[in-house]
This record gives sequence, structure tokens and C-alpha cells, in this order.
Amino acid sequence: MNIAIIGATGWIGSTLMQEALSRQLPVTALVRDPAKLTGELADQVTARPLDLEQAIDPQVFEGIDLVIAAVGGRASGQHQLVPSSAKALLEVLPKTQVKRLLWVGGAGSLEVAPGVTLVQSPDFPPEYKDEALAQGEALKVFRESDSAVNWTFVSPAAEIYPGASEGAYRIGGDKFFTDDAGRSRISVTDYAKAMLDLIASEDYGRQRISVAY
Repeated sequence: MNIAIIGATGWIGSTLMQEALSRQLPVTALVRDPAKLTGELADQVTARPLDLEQAIDPQVFEGIDLVIAAVGGRASGQHQLVPSSAKALLEVLPKTQVKRLLWVGGAGSLEVAPGVTLVQSPDFPPEYKDEALAQGEALKVFRESDSAVNWTFVSPAAEIYPGASEGAYRIGGDKFFTDDAGRSRISVTDYAKAMLDLIASEDYGRQRISVAY
């Protein structure tokens, strides 16, 4: 199983890459600047340039079986890159041998009540609102697409933070859920574990799932 990770030099993307390597999976890092892969990582992965602001060349996915996409626009303020990248990948991947796409989604589109999403909550942090709305748009792109690629949109908990594994995680659907303390949380390490665990499963095709403790 040859895996490509889009956004492999980002915070979540790099954790996904480390988890894949720990499972001895061949990894290709698709990044805007391959020079950012340094040290041991540069020796362990294959790096290919991919700029999501440009048209995607299907050849960049040569030899790839599965793609994990960690696309964010917070640092640059280009939040529309999130839904536009989803649309582009759904159009391009069927032209390649890639059959599956795992998407790093957001928690903002999870339902806290019928017809009410987390991002619509009055106490939702304003600094994350644009990013959450963009991920919601991406989810709509996936759900309205008739692309042949088998996608899964994986929403993390409301709190995703640096740290080691804390144990078992739970998988939900569109509804926002919390732990016994009323918190929605997961470490980035366990989120990466959940994402990589999906590779061995045929479940959750063409749907959104959520991951939290």
C-alpha cells in the first residue's frame, strides 16, 4: 500500500506521516516545498511538489494507492483553498489508479442539535470560524460529488492538541459527542492513529465520521 500525504509538512500532516512510517508504510509527501522535508524524514519518504493553488497534474499520483489530504488555509488566510482542493481532488483522482481519499476535516460542521452545527454555537472561537466554515463547504463538496473515488471525511474532536496517545478513541458520525467530563477532545497522535487505522478497513466509504475520546 503506497500512501501519499498532502500537506505532510504541516502539524497534522507531519503527525500522519510519522504514524504511517511507524507502520512501515511507503509514504510519498506531496508538499509545496519539498525542501522543507529535512533530516531523517527526507531519507524515509519520497517528496513530490504539489501546489494546490495550481492545476493538479494527475502524474503526481503515479504509483500511489491511497491519498490522505491535510489541507488548511489558516496560516495564509486562504480558507477557500480547502473546498477548492476537495473539488480538484475529486475530479483528478479518478484519472489515476488512486481509489481512496481520506480527508482531514473539521469539527465545526458536526451537529450539536438537529439542524444546528458546532460552528453556529455562540461560544465558537471566532479565530477558527473561517476555517470551520471552509471545512463545512468541503464536506458539502464531497456529499454532492459523483466522483468515483471512495472518500472519507474524518472530523477530529473540537479540541485537537499536541501530545502522545492517551488510549482508545471512539468513532461517531455527524453528531457532536463528548467524553464523561463533557469535553470533545483528542490528541493529534490518536487522531493520526484513527486515520491510519482506516486504511485496513473498508468501512465508512463516502461518508463523514468523527473521532474523539
